Amino acid sequence: MDYLIRGISKDKKIIAYVAKTTELVEQARIIHNASPTAIAVLGRTLTLTAIMGKMLKKKDERISLQIVGNGPLGNVFADADANGNVRGYIKRPYIDLPPTPEGKLDVASAIGKEGVLSVIRDFGLKKPYQGMTPLVSGGIAKDLAYYFASSEQQPSAVAAGVYVNKEGKVIAAGGYIVQILPDSEEDIVSKLEENINRLKPPSQMILNGLNPEDIINKIFEGFDFDMFNREELKYSCRCSRERAENTLIALGLKELEELQKRNEDIEVKCEFCGKKYIFQKHDIEKIILELKNKT
Repeated sequence: MDYLIRGISKDKKIIAYVAKTTELVEQARIIHNASPTAIAVLGRTLTLTAIMGKMLKKKDERISLQIVGNGPLGNVFADADANGNVRGYIKRPYIDLPPTPEGKLDVASAIGKEGVLSVIRDFGLKKPYQGMTPLVSGGIAKDLAYYFASSEQQPSAVAAGVYVNKEGKVIAAGGYIVQILPDSEEDIVSKLEENINRLKPPSQMILNGLNPEDIINKIFEGFDFDMFNREELKYSCRCSRERAENTLIALGLKELEELQKRNEDIEVKCEFCGKKYIFQKHDIEKIILELKNKT
């Protein structure tokens, strides 16, 4: 089971979220038929978005992370809720790149080092709040840390990783977000930085058999803190036939009438989970009639 563990220091100055996401990232790889490079990008994005979902205050809120860079993979998007449900897609999941000289998946080149990272927070109001910052590395984690610091004035340590075996299967994935109060004492900051700098990449720690509880203990080494219960994370799509129908409605009356003339079934495919919704001639006729009645 994929899950998240959160910990808070006794003085309430440090909060950490650590997640294992191996299963949900592997599920995303299968759904999108993603290359090793592409799933490394999407997996990091899913992991960090899932963690941010668990940082939301209310159960009906949602958060999205979108990265649009100048690399060959195109944009990547993920959204999550406070209940541990996350989903995502990548524009060109078939693109793969040679590894870096260190033998790692080349995430930064795949995304590109120029572009924009956006965080969209849906609080259930008429219009979601959106914050944007330029990409600073293309590695996703550092870009999100920069967003927290510059857009939300929240010092944060962010890391995420995906380990893929020779067959292309995801065998380890996870990440963490650690945040500290901006006015914390210098010795607290230094000790926390020392602990985090000693950590190996999240996917490597998980591959080596560490679980989120082990990792959070390493983060808080030397601090008094409270650790909370496991919170499940899973890849879960919100698509439905009604949402697919709304996609058709958004095409407009003229476009739908053109499609109707072809006398063919129309397929609407969910970009998050790949599920297909088929609309036959009588379905299209019904939608057109409803649109005409509204005008």
